Amino acid sequence: MFGTPIIKTARPPANMDRAAIELRISSCPRLPSLGSINIALRELLSAENRYTGQIADVIRRDPSLTARLLRLVNSVYYHQTTPVNSIEEAVFYLGTRQIRQLAMITPVIDDFQKLTGRTQFVWRSFWQHCIATALLTREVITVSGVQPEDADYVAGLIHDVGKIIMAACFGDRFVEIHQRAATEPKGLRQIEVEVLGMDHAELGALYLQHHSLPEVMVETARFHHTPELARRHPKVVAAVQIANLILHQSKIGASGHNLPVSESDWMTASGWNILLPGAQPEVLGSAIARLKPEIERLPTLLEGLV
Repeated sequence: MFGTPIIKTARPPANMDRAAIELRISSCPRLPSLGSINIALRELLSAENRYTGQIADVIRRDPSLTARLLRLVNSVYYHQTTPVNSIEEAVFYLGTRQIRQLAMITPVIDDFQKLTGRTQFVWRSFWQHCIATALLTREVITVSGVQPEDADYVAGLIHDVGKIIMAACFGDRFVEIHQRAATEPKGLRQIEVEVLGMDHAELGALYLQHHSLPEVMVETARFHHTPELARRHPKVVAAVQIANLILHQSKIGASGHNLPVSESDWMTASGWNILLPGAQPEVLGSAIARLKPEIERLPTLLEGLV
């Protein structure tokens, strides 16, 4: 979805210093959903006895979640002769795993959309990129034999939060950055530093730190391009790096990344050395092969989600 173009105002040509950027970040609104993501539904889905009727009752309290749920099930099961209009029926088709993912996605994306306001960008493709990164991060973790947890999914979802904060708090510079990225043979992060004085990775980490959000989110935002620098949660960050590269190479969604990514780039990414240290080529090859079907099914899922 494209927002209404903002009115560009004159600004000094020099980029901003860190203190000025941090001051501006401090006035940027908090994302309430990151502190508590549909706790009632998550607890219900993790209970020993799950009843479709109970799950449906919780979903009905959130109109945005309800709309996404019905859109998703009718997109994935498009071959049904009769559209699915019942929440209970949708829960039956999708299963608790996808319901749990939806419960996390919906409030976060709703908050993101409020933050970006009127700043012009390819936001629908960007939301698809964020959601696809979350879904694929979980798959990368799984094929690597690492025990998955909610943190890896949410970390993948918010890895590019710095771009959202840039649009929300530095709208004129955000627009200039992406106009330049469309025509210049420089990496996006280099252009961000030239125009703003800080790239989206560091900006996102500072924003999350300011709001005292979990360290796994902060590290993912800061190091999702360089997971080897992560100290406390390197495996989660590594999985996000790989998922991010896969999506850029596959052109699933869009995040403003402007330089081409090859299949070799994600297959040889530094994150694999963190997730599968010392692995033989056949082990890595097997993990990559298991990812391919998940990559192929993402476009259909995303059409139903955003």
